[in-house]
Amino acid sequence: MLRSMTGYGRHEAIVGTKKILVEVKSVNHRFADYNIKVPRQYGFLEERMRLAVSKVAQRGKIDVYVGVEACGEADKVVTINEQLAQNYIDALRLISEKFGLKDDVTTSVIASFSDIFRSEPKRDDEEELWGGVAQVADVAIAAFSAMREREGGRIEADLRSRIKYMREVAEKIDQRSPEIVEEYRKRLYSKLTELLEGKDIDDSRILTECAIFADKVAVNEEIVRLASHYDEFESIMDGTDPAGRRMDFLIQEINREVNTIGSKASDLETAKLVVTLKGEIEKLREQIQNIE
Repeated sequence: MLRSMTGYGRHEAIVGTKKILVEVKSVNHRFADYNIKVPRQYGFLEERMRLAVSKVAQRGKIDVYVGVEACGEADKVVTINEQLAQNYIDALRLISEKFGLKDDVTTSVIASFSDIFRSEPKRDDEEELWGGVAQVADVAIAAFSAMREREGGRIEADLRSRIKYMREVAEKIDQRSPEIVEEYRKRLYSKLTELLEGKDIDDSRILTECAIFADKVAVNEEIVRLASHYDEFESIMDGTDPAGRRMDFLIQEINREVNTIGSKASDLETAKLVVTLKGEIEKLREQIQNIE
C-alpha cells in the first residue's frame, strides 16, 4: 500500500487537569524534515513527539504542534513570603504597643495582606504529563496516518491504471515492429523494380538489407525490459515499505528504455506511441512526487 506525504490530524481533549491539543500535518519533501512546537516549559515533549510521529511517517515536511493548558486553578500552588508576613506581624505589634491597642493579630488579619501570597504553576511530573499528551497524540497521529493512506490509495489507483495503459502501448509498439520491417522490404523491392526497369532482382540482397534494417529498428529487448520495470513498479505498490524513492529511480529506467525505442522509431505510428509513453511517464513522475 502506498502512502501520500500529505496528511493532517488533530485532536483536543481534557486529561486530568490539563487541556491538551495535538496537531500533525505534512507536505512533500525529499527527506524527513520535522518541525516540533511544544510549550517552552515542556521542552522534554519534543523528542518524544518526534519518535511517536516517525513511526508512521518516514518522509515529508512534518509540522507538529502540542498545546498544554491548565484547567482553571487546579494546577497552581500558593506559597507564602514568610519574611514579608513576619514584617507585617512585627509592624502590627509595634502599633499595638505604641498606641496601647489590643494585640489581636490573627491569621485572618495577616491574610488580608494579599502581597504575602504568591500563586505559581504546580510543577508537573514529566511521565504523568507525557501520559496525557500521548493519549491525545495517538488519536491525532492515527487521523494523520489515515489521511496519508487514503491519499496514497487514490494515487496508487491512478498509477496502476497508467501502468496498465503503458503496457498496452508497449505491446502495440512490439506488434508494430515486424510490420515496419515488412513495409521496408516492400518499399525497397518496389524501388529496385522501378530502378532496374524489369531486370532480375537479387532477392538475397533484399533479404540482407532487410535483416540489417530489422536489427537497427528491433525494440524487443527494450520491450522486455519495460515489462520487467512495470512488474517491479507494481511489486513496489504491493509492498508495505516507503516506495517513493524506489519508484523515482524506476521511472528513470522506464524513461531510458522509452528514449531508446524512440531513437529507433522509423515510422510515424511508432513515434506517436513513443510520445504517448513519454506523456504517461511525466504523469507518473508528478504523482510519485507525493509518495512517501
